[in-house]
Amino acid sequence: MVDESSLRSLPVTARGQRTREALVSAARRVFERDGFINSRLTDIAREANTSIGTFYTYFDSKDEIFTAVLQVAQDDMLHPGLPRVEEDPQNIAAVLEASNRAYFEAYRRNAKLMVLLEQVATINPDFRALRVQRSTLFTDRVARWVESAQESGLADPALDPLMTSRALSSMVSRLAYYSFALGEGYDLDAMVETSTKLWFNALGMTFPVRASA
Repeated sequence: MVDESSLRSLPVTARGQRTREALVSAARRVFERDGFINSRLTDIAREANTSIGTFYTYFDSKDEIFTAVLQVAQDDMLHPGLPRVEEDPQNIAAVLEASNRAYFEAYRRNAKLMVLLEQVATINPDFRALRVQRSTLFTDRVARWVESAQESGLADPALDPLMTSRALSSMVSRLAYYSFALGEGYDLDAMVETSTKLWFNALGMTFPVRASA
C-alpha cells in the first residue's frame, strides 16, 4: 500500500533536501508530459540531472515518487493562500467567494496532475484509496464549516453536515475538472460567482444583493 505515511523521512542535509526536491519537480514534469504509465524512472533521473542510483537513495518506486508529487500538489490545494477575510455573518459571501476562488486557482495550477490521479485511481487500488483519503480532507473541513454555519443560525439545520459537504465539494471539484482538466474553459469569475450562489441556495441562505456600481 502506497500512502503518504510510507514515504521516507525527509533528508536531514540541505543538499539531500535539494536533491529530493529536484527529483520530485522532475517527476512532475515527466508525469505531466508522458503520463503515469509511460513515465520511466530513468527519464525522471535524467530530467533531474542525476543518476538512477541517486533516485533509489530517496524513492523505492514510481508509485512512491508519484505519491510525493501528489503530496506537493495537495498541499497547494489545501493551503492555497487565501486572502484574509474576516469570518462573520456579514462577510460570509466574501469568505465563500475567497475560498472558491483560491480552490479554482489551485486546481488550475494542478489540473494535469488531477487528470493523472483520476486515471491512475481507476486501475490502482492504492491510489484509489489515496484519492479517497485526500478527498476526505476537503470534505471534513467543509463539514465543520457547515456545522458552524448551522450553529450560528445561518444554514438550514436539517441538513446533514457531512453529506452536504460531500455534495457541495463534489460540485465544485467537478466544475473545476471540466473547466481546467477537460478544457471547457469557463471564465474564472463566473465560476466563483455561480458556485458561491449555489452554496448559498443549497444551505438555505440568502445571497446578498450587491450594490450597483
